[in-house]
Amino acid sequence: MRKILIVGNWKMHLNASQASLLLHRLHERIKIHRDVEVVLAPSMLVLQPLSVQIDRRKFRLATQNAFHIDEGAYTGEVSFTMLRDLVHYAIIGHSERRHVFGEPLDLIRDKVAAAVRNEITPILCVGETKTEKVAGETEKVLHDQVVSGLSNMTAREVAKMVIAYEPVWAISSGSNYAHHEIATPEQVERVAKFIRHNIEELYGPKAAKMVRILYGGSSNAENAKAYLSTPGIDGLLPGGASLNYHEFSGMVRTAYRLQRERIEA
Repeated sequence: MRKILIVGNWKMHLNASQASLLLHRLHERIKIHRDVEVVLAPSMLVLQPLSVQIDRRKFRLATQNAFHIDEGAYTGEVSFTMLRDLVHYAIIGHSERRHVFGEPLDLIRDKVAAAVRNEITPILCVGETKTEKVAGETEKVLHDQVVSGLSNMTAREVAKMVIAYEPVWAISSGSNYAHHEIATPEQVERVAKFIRHNIEELYGPKAAKMVRILYGGSSNAENAKAYLSTPGIDGLLPGGASLNYHEFSGMVRTAYRLQRERIEA
């Protein structure tokens, strides 16, 4: 059974003291569970102080971004090599990196390779925009993003990776979930099946079975059970909801309950 993975993407929020306080609130509410991994992705600025404060039996850290070259004259950049002792995971190819910062497929491919090279597990984000969805291009977009993102990987490396499906049309910009479209569990299930099919064709059935697929489009405590119960989905990548300790700890509790039910069954 694949471990459920709940990854909180704090995006560009919280200074060092605010992040420390949020971590403290989460520590009070979240229990250790060997079949659920809880990952926090704060800003680059607070990764180091949180790494000292964090209870590693409960939480792991992820970076939201890093530079794909290990070292050199790149003023202002932070490489995966610099982060390898701080983080277990790296979010790569998030829709905001693709669409706000214009990161192309080949750069995302190189970042995936750099993460693996530095023993950091990539969380490769894939997803289509509203325009691409309406044009019926969802599968083409996902195929291109998955195939290019994994193109330097071996089957064994792919099996250990995480892929997050985050349809751009379903991502909210904050805690207000009422005024934008939500992906249904049925839509998410179809996409997870499609992603695994792509991986199986390229890397074989074992890699396709072992890779973990998350859903990341405005997930919250209210809809967590529906998405976590979706066949082929192994966890969630919330954004705005991860800044609210009630919401985020509620999502983790839902994951605990579902894993317990599966084990007992």
